[in-house]
Amino acid sequence: MRGLLYFLLFLLIVCGVLYALTGWSYSDGERAGTVSKFSRRGFIFKTYEGVLNVGGFSGETGSLTPQYFDFSVKDEAVAKQITEAVKSGQRVTLHYEEKILKFPWNGETKYYITQVEVVGPAARPYGDTSAYPGYQPGQPQPAQPQAQQPQQSAAADSTL
Repeated sequence: MRGLLYFLLFLLIVCGVLYALTGWSYSDGERAGTVSKFSRRGFIFKTYEGVLNVGGFSGETGSLTPQYFDFSVKDEAVAKQITEAVKSGQRVTLHYEEKILKFPWNGETKYYITQVEVVGPAARPYGDTSAYPGYQPGQPQPAQPQAQQPQQSAAADSTL
């Protein structure tokens, strides 16, 4: 009987430590940028994985260098918001929690997105001229140029 009690106590301690390592948030924060890749993947455990292009300026080289932030998503509603941001090309702020230990059924990274905020307006569609100087709201957009057909004038035909 005493052996069973020790085994249950040991099992309780192991479960408590695993819960603390996977459920407790080591750190949390925000990252802003454009989501460049977002997919649902995995052989046995399907998880949402993504890459945020944070951008950045390198002090060493004095040039713009891309910086990427890999993340995982557990919540379906958050995954749907990120998918919409990818489709529209919008800049987002991702709120995340970092865990000490990760399990394969939770994702491939230690960074789990908890909330998404859309930062800016949706990207303008191709051919939108609202960014050009002289654009006035309320004016109709100019029609897209059509293929020019050679026109013959009646006066030119009568002279031949």
